[in-house]
Amino acid sequence: MADDVVCSGFFRAAEGAKLSCLDKFQDSGGLQYILGNFVEAPYNLFAALFQPALWLNWTDPQAMMRFIYYGASTELFFVLTLILIIITGIAMRRREMMWSMVRGLEWFGNGVGRLFAWAGLIMVLQQIIIVFMQRIFTRPDISIGFGIPLQFDISWFAEELKLFNALVVCLCVSYTFVQGGHVRVDLFYAGAKFRTKKIVDMFGALFFMIPFAVVTWLYGWFFMWRHLVTPNPSASDSLDLLLRKARVLKWNVETIGFSPNGFNGYFIFKILLCLFCVMVILQAIAVFYRSWCEFKEGSESEGKYLDRDTLGEGEEAYEGTH
Repeated sequence: MADDVVCSGFFRAAEGAKLSCLDKFQDSGGLQYILGNFVEAPYNLFAALFQPALWLNWTDPQAMMRFIYYGASTELFFVLTLILIIITGIAMRRREMMWSMVRGLEWFGNGVGRLFAWAGLIMVLQQIIIVFMQRIFTRPDISIGFGIPLQFDISWFAEELKLFNALVVCLCVSYTFVQGGHVRVDLFYAGAKFRTKKIVDMFGALFFMIPFAVVTWLYGWFFMWRHLVTPNPSASDSLDLLLRKARVLKWNVETIGFSPNGFNGYFIFKILLCLFCVMVILQAIAVFYRSWCEFKEGSESEGKYLDRDTLGEGEEAYEGTH
């Protein structure tokens, strides 16, 4: 079988229990470990691209287990890091390319955020409906739709309000950042020089935003899959162990609520956690690229191509009076 032929790189099965990253770092030497993974990264990338059936053919339980394993693996981390380094290196020499990437990433963050920001309005309207149905019409349930209606107990809709809140928090994070809506703990930033601010922004994106999102992804990825399939995969499982588990692999989507008639789609929250990590990483890249471009071009480029929402003349009049 192809599984037995490919014995290294992206589809290499670990022999025995997989060492933690710290163990590998100590055993092989930190620099050697990092360089070795970067050297392997191109092979791993092409192995994945040219053998998609080994990890995308989910009719094969082993392929699905490979997808789960490599979704939060060292191999994937170094492949994506190498791609990012190459793209960044090229873009630093071609600033218009970097500005284009900034515009694209911020357009994506704004677009997703503007769409899912409507979840806040839906949440308010649904809460009003729940109050009316409970207090005025004294109904135990709510039926929505035509033909085959969506009918659940009122407690189901009450608990489901948390989903709208999660949509706003997880998918509007980039939009809020672009719009300048995140809370800042400002000790010296406001009084710093322009280029100092850009250095701080680049440092924060590189050493705070991305590591935070990567660590959250490493935990969130397997946390998500533990509520989607059985037997439960674990971050400590070797690929060899997961392939053995694949013999009895089956979908087992979590549909258990906190109350008997309550909301039963909590697996969606696990998916949103992973999407949140993606949004933060993409925004961190956009912040780094924008800060680099503004650092090189000076204060006259601050806010260049920045797409922020305004209230039009009303906002301008408000700002003029303050």
